[in-house]
Amino acid sequence: MNVETILRNKGNWVATIRPNATIADAVDMLHRERIGAIVVSEDGNSVDGILSERDIVIALAEQAADLLSRTVDEIMTRDVVTCGPGDTVGELMAEMTNRRIRHFPVVAAGL
Repeated sequence: MNVETILRNKGNWVATIRPNATIADAVDMLHRERIGAIVVSEDGNSVDGILSERDIVIALAEQAADLLSRTVDEIMTRDVVTCGPGDTVGELMAEMTNRRIRHFPVVAAGL
């Protein structure tokens, strides 16, 4: 099974947020959409970063006092590992294990 097959059943909506949004905005979106990560994109067409629950927890441990008022670009992961529609589940599982990541934005044409 490949990513394209999964997306055909799941849908292709992508949660995105601008880099200058607050962490509070990001937490609200994660909670409202019941998701674990948001693609960070200035223009809505490119992947500038990704913000995951893990990024927030790490930042919370380091900067708890004012974290919610800080901006997404201050704590997002900038080195984003993406995948394509033709990638297989097996390939992605291996990458998840090797890189210790859980989220792969799918990039075909933009987001």
